[in-house]
Amino acid sequence: MTTPARPIRLYRHPLSGHAHRVELFLSLLRLPFELVDVDLKSGAHKAPEFLRKNPFGQVPVIEDGDVTLADSNAILVYLAARYDPAGRWLPRDPVAAARVQQWLSVAAGQLVAGPGAARLARVFGAKVDVDRAKAIAAQLLTVVDQHLSARRFLAGDAPTVADIAMYTYTAHAPEGGVSLEPYGHVRAWLARVEELPGFAPMTRTAL
Repeated sequence: MTTPARPIRLYRHPLSGHAHRVELFLSLLRLPFELVDVDLKSGAHKAPEFLRKNPFGQVPVIEDGDVTLADSNAILVYLAARYDPAGRWLPRDPVAAARVQQWLSVAAGQLVAGPGAARLARVFGAKVDVDRAKAIAAQLLTVVDQHLSARRFLAGDAPTVADIAMYTYTAHAPEGGVSLEPYGHVRAWLARVEELPGFAPMTRTAL
């Protein structure tokens, strides 16, 4: 596995699930990195200096040498392609790669609109249709639970970036009032992710 010439810089907020995806993957890859906390409450993500890194004014952003990249899923793909030449985390086989991409799309769609939105309302006080978010979460978790009844990880029997993208907002769904108790296969999968060497948790919010 290749390593960067100097530590990768990760701009994040400690309670951002999107940022945690990247922090978790950097840790699993055993890559050197440094964390730069962005004060969202004070609007630091909308300051001109940060907007030069990401015009959308969102975390996470990484700086890896002369590469500056935003969007958590894009960063996961970049890190896997650059620092995992064996292709363990991002398969090259067309079918396997497509299965991973399906879950990256879910992570950017239903996961954020469901468990992510419910948590956003409860933890950050965002104006969100909580009932709708919880309905999306219930449908999503039911599908994922059934899917995981036949496999250890989302895209097969080995972990990929699909699992990294889906982990955080699923694990922290209870912070948004979404219970994981009915979903035994989901809870077993979360435990398998947490047992991976180098796993790094995100701070849990006490509510």
